[in-house]
Amino acid sequence: MNSRRPGVYSATAFALLAVMEIRHVGPETALWATPAILIAAMLIAWAAESAQFFISQGFALAILAWLQTLPEFAVEAVLAWRQQTPYLVANLTGALRLLTGLGWPMIYAVAAFSYRRKNGKPMNFIRLADEHCIEVIGLLVPLLYMLVVWAKSSLNLFDAAVLVGIYVAYLWVLSKMPPQEHEGIEDLDRIPRAIVKSRPVWRKFWIFALFAGGGLLIYYSAEPFLGSLFAISAIIGVPSFVFIQWVAPFVSEFPEKVSAFYWARTIDRAPMALMNMVSSNINQWTLLAAMLPIVFSISKGEMSAIHFDSQQELEIVMTIGQSLVGMIFLVNMELVWWEASALFGLWFFQFMLSPIKPDGTLLGNIAGHSHAGVTVVYFLWFGVEVIRIIAGRRVPVAFTQAAEHWRKYVRAQERV
Repeated sequence: MNSRRPGVYSATAFALLAVMEIRHVGPETALWATPAILIAAMLIAWAAESAQFFISQGFALAILAWLQTLPEFAVEAVLAWRQQTPYLVANLTGALRLLTGLGWPMIYAVAAFSYRRKNGKPMNFIRLADEHCIEVIGLLVPLLYMLVVWAKSSLNLFDAAVLVGIYVAYLWVLSKMPPQEHEGIEDLDRIPRAIVKSRPVWRKFWIFALFAGGGLLIYYSAEPFLGSLFAISAIIGVPSFVFIQWVAPFVSEFPEKVSAFYWARTIDRAPMALMNMVSSNINQWTLLAAMLPIVFSISKGEMSAIHFDSQQELEIVMTIGQSLVGMIFLVNMELVWWEASALFGLWFFQFMLSPIKPDGTLLGNIAGHSHAGVTVVYFLWFGVEVIRIIAGRRVPVAFTQAAEHWRKYVRAQERV
């Protein structure tokens, strides 16, 4: 890790106070908050599985992703309110890199393990459904705008308005997509299957109740859950920057990982699991990033921008590069085994070197330059894939299918 990173090896007092300032909790709180988070994840997963038969699956997953990232929103809001820009950037970039670098490959690994156990042969790729082209293209748009944010080294209220606008447009397009076909109902687990087959009044009630109940559980459990983990971190002496960049996001994103792995084990719903993660990426690149200058400005009592130093810029552009590579991998509507492995390998390399202080040793020097090196690899890889698309070696199916879906569902509804 670069030595310019402020406060990397400071005591964990800030990490503890950031959450404990609102509610004083001890490590024992995890004993009840952990089951609550797990139950919330299952309730929301059942609701999303049921809802996808009556609204666009993508729209259901977008709502699911927003509910699942409430803990992440809570942590980022606290950091923005305290105007702690280094930790704010650390948590945001760490959370996004965990989603793409660990979450996507783990979905593939869970699906591949289940496939081999069921069929006795390896699974070479996860093939996305046609309607998933909206999520793939929906990820590209905020990434292109975040390159503008990175180039000007600041995030302000105008940027917030643009990012919210991007997310609203994304939801609007998803709302125009048709529900999933009903022939897969019998493949659902017992609870969502019972909901789908119930009378319309009860069906709507239970879908709403599961979404609301899961969301409320996350809302009321996230803060004490995270607070207890901050307390544990302070006790065992984990550096605050490392904790906020890696441990806190892992915990705050736990609900969506539970839901995604739950779907991935069924193999057929592995594409849905992957799109759950992609929706969370879009959610955090837009709504979460937009929330930061708003809370920051309210805290300062005036319209203010969040300014980034050189190290924070590197964290942001590295995260953008990783997401661009992930998006370009999906542009042909497949995630192949080696692509999942590449995403994990690059993430794991910089993750393992993150706690190492650049102290002049060989390993320290490697760690100090690891983020810059991996960033270069990401953008070079993205450039190579763009060249392959231009040369016809990779077919951008997502773009052609998105155009077709726009004509078929959006433009057609406008003419009605």
